[in-house]
Amino acid sequence: MYAYSTPEDGAARVIRYTPFYGAEVSTIQKIPGGKWKIEILYYTGIEKINRFGQLRRKIGEINESLLTKQLRELEADGFLLRHDYKEIPTRVEYSLTEMGKSFMKVLKVMQKWGEENLH
Repeated sequence: MYAYSTPEDGAARVIRYTPFYGAEVSTIQKIPGGKWKIEILYYTGIEKINRFGQLRRKIGEINESLLTKQLRELEADGFLLRHDYKEIPTRVEYSLTEMGKSFMKVLKVMQKWGEENLH
């Protein structure tokens, strides 16, 4: 079982899994789950896009509230750090945590597999 808290209310979210060979894969899949999280991590980690507006433009199909929600969840899950510069106009940047950086290895393998099998 893996537990973590959400940024909105601080309540613990628990991911339950049945122990079996490969259970780690099932758990890993649930942590960065969400329609846009893998793409957000890709753009933040590999393409070095770290501003909210840049991410929104790059993804294109995501609305502001959903992007905000997914960024907050990635921050709560330990993949991203949020830095608010307390400026007007608002300037917020995101960067990868050590866990987020380690996940880039997984994304690069996924990217390579996609290039080899989906084109």
